[in-house]
Amino acid sequence: MKPNKSKRLRRSSRVRRTIVVHGGRPRLSVYRSQEHIYAQVIDDARGHTVAAASSLEKTYREAGNKGSNRDAAAAIGKLIAERAVAAGVTDVVFDRGAYLYHGRVKALAEGAREGGLNF
Repeated sequence: MKPNKSKRLRRSSRVRRTIVVHGGRPRLSVYRSQEHIYAQVIDDARGHTVAAASSLEKTYREAGNKGSNRDAAAAIGKLIAERAVAAGVTDVVFDRGAYLYHGRVKALAEGAREGGLNF
């Protein structure tokens, strides 16, 4: 049996391989830990991050919010969409990494769609 890390990396690379097909659009990358959720809009052609948001941000934490639930993920999705649209990006490719499109990852995606991102 393979270690969990190599299985996760295999799933992640499989998802990224399909994203390459979509070419020129920036990707909305998601990282989910036990307590927080992070999102970045990355322009791979230029190699830099266009926008980023996470549940670790000071303004978000001071409001008394936790990053380990679906409501938090939806709020971070709306925040990343707002920042990406302000930077001039509206069309992205969703990179869920090795995570299933379920729960907090799905909530973040739906929040980003509500915020104005198209994918």
